[in-house]
Amino acid sequence: MPDVTAPTLLHPPNAAAQRRLVILVYGTPAPQGSKRHVGHGVMVESSAKVKPWRADVRQAALEAMATSPWWEPAADRLLMHVTFALPRPRSHYRTGKFAHLLRDNAPAYHATKPDIDKLIRSTCDALTSAGVYADDSRVCQVFATKVYPSTVARYPLPFLLDRPGALIVLSRCER
Repeated sequence: MPDVTAPTLLHPPNAAAQRRLVILVYGTPAPQGSKRHVGHGVMVESSAKVKPWRADVRQAALEAMATSPWWEPAADRLLMHVTFALPRPRSHYRTGKFAHLLRDNAPAYHATKPDIDKLIRSTCDALTSAGVYADDSRVCQVFATKVYPSTVARYPLPFLLDRPGALIVLSRCER
């Protein structure tokens, strides 16, 4: 298996590929949940975790746009690749003096809650508030994956996230 590292994605080999915006966010991905009514027409998020996640995404997006002067708030159709790395439960680790090592049967992909569509919703809303695009309706294709953080290439991805967060790559859709 070839060496899979972030620089391959962060530094594309040709000029056309450089027209993508790469946003690396560290933090715990949180889903856009339901809202609840608290009275007097006021609605609040049901999850307290979504606000910090949106703030992390927004800050990372602003930093990525600052280092990508060619990126403008897109009026075009956009393609989004996003990989969410969610925290591993303690049951994935060994015990005793090897507690820092993963078990041999620890999965690479995250297949429990939160739902991937709700993670995408919260992330897209944060990208809108950062001014990455005028509205998330401009995103016409989304390729999303939920994994656990890893420092070992145990799944076929073009990069590794070594701690919880997300890697978001935006590019213009072809005709």
